[in-house]
Amino acid sequence: MSNETIFDKIINKEIPADILYEDEISLAFKDIAPQAPFHCLIIPKKRIATINDIQAEDREVVGHLYTVAAKLAAEHGFAEDGYRVLMNCNKHAGQVVFHIHLHMLAGKPLGPIVSQ
Repeated sequence: MSNETIFDKIINKEIPADILYEDEISLAFKDIAPQAPFHCLIIPKKRIATINDIQAEDREVVGHLYTVAAKLAAEHGFAEDGYRVLMNCNKHAGQVVFHIHLHMLAGKPLGPIVSQ
């Protein structure tokens, strides 16, 4: 596939990552520039560039990312206190790698997201 991303290389084990979870659909690994005490990325193994590129047949894959988030929250002990998951779409939102991914942040109070 053209336009290989760093995530493709992580999926293919061509470059190392601190992997927290893996199954046939997804992979979760620690973010290399954490924004919270716990910060991981949950990615589908199927490359989908942006939220805008998600198709109806991708519903199960995208939904699966959230079930992985819930599983990681329970395993790491912050399901009850809370955590944040978010997905950026395109450059104005801060998307750097064009392969959809959930950022999962936890381990401290994150505060509300407030509009200005």
